[in-house]
Amino acid sequence: MKRTTKRRLSLIALNSTVVLIIVVLGLLTDWETVKAQFWKPEAVSFSGGTWGDLITTGAVNTIKYTAIAFAGGLSLGLLLALMRLSPIASLRWLATIYVEFFRGLPALVVIILMGFGVPLAFQWQPPGGLVGAGLIALVLVASAYMAETLRAGIQAVPKGQTEAARSLGMGSLSTTVRVVLPQAFRVVIPPLTNEFVLLIKDTALLSVIGAEPAQRELTTLARDLQSSGVSTGSSTTLVQAALIYLAITLPLTQLVAWLERRQRRASR
Repeated sequence: MKRTTKRRLSLIALNSTVVLIIVVLGLLTDWETVKAQFWKPEAVSFSGGTWGDLITTGAVNTIKYTAIAFAGGLSLGLLLALMRLSPIASLRWLATIYVEFFRGLPALVVIILMGFGVPLAFQWQPPGGLVGAGLIALVLVASAYMAETLRAGIQAVPKGQTEAARSLGMGSLSTTVRVVLPQAFRVVIPPLTNEFVLLIKDTALLSVIGAEPAQRELTTLARDLQSSGVSTGSSTTLVQAALIYLAITLPLTQLVAWLERRQRRASR
């Protein structure tokens, strides 16, 4: 028997086994119990259900918090990236310590410390209350990752571009702002978009520190609705929140894939 034939038969056998397992699991599952736990009809109805609150409050706040954390992380990350590339050793060391410190900590730990530990230790009231403290934590963590992404993008710009700009009489700052950074940002758009997607999901970590009713993001609101109202006793609201997350993140992940393919074609 030819090798290609053996390979084809092996793939057919493997696919058939996977399909058989799925069918068996489907037959053994109590779908009524699953439906009662994950898809309570009165909770998912648009009249009197939970979709309205999840979309108009939870999803809106999630997107708002993501935009704030991303803008703050990008601004601070750019500063850190430039510090890491600075000829001044003290700036490089300071930026390196910051980046390695916050990249080494779980975002959840930073959020809890900013929400409870730091305000108590320094008698400091964060702007925006607990949510504001959580957003500051997300900015600190995101900026550490964005700094490395931006540093790699800046270093990817050919040195000849800088030398040509300097030979035309442009200063160091003008060369960086007008020549290096625009090219660097084109390189790092896909990973920065991916960081935006990660921040959307990281906003769910804000649920550990609590929030005012009008400030609740998607996960916090889904958990609160789970224990009250028409969805009591089921996980329906969490399933709804998961679907909304997917509706937000899947187009963005496809955008990242398209940008990466475009960059690969441009580099050939």
